[in-house]
Amino acid sequence: MNALLRAAALVGLLGLPVAAHAQDTKVGIGISGWTGFAPLTLAKEAGIFKKNGLDVTIKKIPQKDRHLAIASGDIQCAATTVETWVVWNANGVATKQIFQLDKSYGADGMAVRNDVAAIKDLKGKTVAASAPGTAPYFTLAWFLKKNGLSVKDVTVVNLEPAAAAQAFVAGQNDAAMTYEPYLSTVRAAPDKGKIIATTLDYPMIMDTFGCTPKFLADNAKAAKALADSYFEAVDMIGKEQAKAYEIMGADVKQSGEQFGNSAKYLRWQDKAANQKFFAGELQAFSKEAADLLLEIGIIKQIPDLATIIDASYVK
Repeated sequence: MNALLRAAALVGLLGLPVAAHAQDTKVGIGISGWTGFAPLTLAKEAGIFKKNGLDVTIKKIPQKDRHLAIASGDIQCAATTVETWVVWNANGVATKQIFQLDKSYGADGMAVRNDVAAIKDLKGKTVAASAPGTAPYFTLAWFLKKNGLSVKDVTVVNLEPAAAAQAFVAGQNDAAMTYEPYLSTVRAAPDKGKIIATTLDYPMIMDTFGCTPKFLADNAKAAKALADSYFEAVDMIGKEQAKAYEIMGADVKQSGEQFGNSAKYLRWQDKAANQKFFAGELQAFSKEAADLLLEIGIIKQIPDLATIIDASYVK
């Protein structure tokens, strides 16, 4: 009997780490190098996700391809702009936003040559921007619409944000749509051009985090842990800024100081800000964004916007 008890105890002890490991829910997240998404990287590198029972894999996937990774099952969750969720759902990639990441305060912008006096002067000119359905393309459409133009009034050259900024500084194209940290390369080259407008002038870039309905249904606790982990990462930035900036900067090959300079142009959103955002602001912006997406032909019909938002994870 004693031998049996000892054997049972040994099995129990050996089983403990196995059980603990099994509790870590695996989740693949698609992001880009955008400064606003960096707290997700911080949550992984600082062990916050792991502490909260998550086995997270973060993959850098261009925005234009992120929905394909979701549709294929390669990732279950992603970070992107609010209007992009509208596009994905309109095109059959079912997803729900569960918490807000950041708001751009000048981190997204339009660079133009120094002889361009106003956005309306871009009519007939060449603008570098990501493909239709991405945030830079939508930002271009928004800026143009607010100035009496449309994307049909310019020639769009499809370049991703980093390449768009590099090409502009190299003297290519009349204008470029990009965001931090790449927008700072334009700020650092005033002889090549200027930033004529940013999200300080047109506050319309807001990023959220979302997952597939299946992942949320199968992993409700893990989804809540994802939201809570993000908020913990934002808290860490407030309490240990230098350390956090070093970790987040390293991911995009920046020093902590360089990362901090990029971060000045956005605001990460804590839990209280999330609760306010999901209480009406998100829904109102989604409607205006959907109308513009329909107008410029990015979507053929507006999806049921109420079904692509779930506020329960920020309560």
